[in-house]
Amino acid sequence: MPETTVDFRAPPPSPVASGRRSTVTNNEFLTEFLETSLRVPDLVLPDKIFPKQINDETPPKVDFVALCFHEDEDLIDVVLESIARFGCFQLINHGISPGIVAAAVEVAGGIFTVPPDMRDAVTRSPEKPRGFEEHDDEVEEKEGRELNEEFIWCKNDEELKLKLEGIWPIGYPNFSKKMETLQSRVEKVAEKILAIILKNVTKKLASDGDIIGHGNEVGTLCCIYKHHQDINRNDHWVDSLKYDVIRMLIRGTDYSHSLCLHVCDGSSEFHVYSKKSWLTFCPEQGALVITAGDQIQVLSGGHYKDVIGKAIFKGKREDNISMAFLYSPQNSKKLQTNMERPISLGQQAILVVILNLMYHVLIFVFKKV
Repeated sequence: MPETTVDFRAPPPSPVASGRRSTVTNNEFLTEFLETSLRVPDLVLPDKIFPKQINDETPPKVDFVALCFHEDEDLIDVVLESIARFGCFQLINHGISPGIVAAAVEVAGGIFTVPPDMRDAVTRSPEKPRGFEEHDDEVEEKEGRELNEEFIWCKNDEELKLKLEGIWPIGYPNFSKKMETLQSRVEKVAEKILAIILKNVTKKLASDGDIIGHGNEVGTLCCIYKHHQDINRNDHWVDSLKYDVIRMLIRGTDYSHSLCLHVCDGSSEFHVYSKKSWLTFCPEQGALVITAGDQIQVLSGGHYKDVIGKAIFKGKREDNISMAFLYSPQNSKKLQTNMERPISLGQQAILVVILNLMYHVLIFVFKKV
């Protein structure tokens, strides 16, 4: 019987270190280099770059009538200094009645009664910048965003209006009416405030050719926030705040604007944060908190801060509503200084043609004479 052979190939043996070490391996300079290059670098994590908090300071309370109608120079300086330092100030005696504010706040909360399964048509996306904020349940559980709901509304967005009328036919007409009433009052206040700021910014800072009003072609946007009653549970409000700050550091402002006017009556605190600092204070009852937007920062060459503000309802026993009106002039206007404007290439070409024609006309007339 022939012998059966099995075709079995064992893997090659692992290399065995030699008993003699290379003189290069023992080189102390090479060893030091390897230890240095293989060292894990110190990583700067988000909690290390969280802006520092400014304590024991409150933005000034500014009287609207004295500022915009009397144009009190001292008060104007207070506003400009506060925007430069904090990025915000509080506006009192603004003329918007508490009844108008309360009515709008009440109907604004109704938008969040729309069932989640009907919100898809009005959920924000890159193609649809207004509507409900899109939520990720898994991420929300980790980052605390379930503590707030957000809806972006604009009265000039006809597509959004038609969709809301379809999914909320009973409540939307009253919602639209009350919100438009409040927004019209807010816009009148914002227009006066912005005119005062721009008038004095152009006096103190050179700004040749800066454009204001390029952000929102549809006009003022309103961010409506619903703050849930469990905001104090397990200190999740701190996680929610950190998420907002980190998002701001990465993405900046979602919607370009000049000023943001915050309606936040009943809030425990108000937080204002930029990339460098974080300010917390208790807002005056009935006051509008006004924060500076990215357009103000661009206009001032970075002298004035672009900040993000947020109302905090800490320890409240019921859900609360706050609103932020993002205002910028709908019609873009180019601010000019005394500096001479350059002549465009097209204008230069027209000038050359005119001069050439004039030259030939003068030559013709001279020859006739």
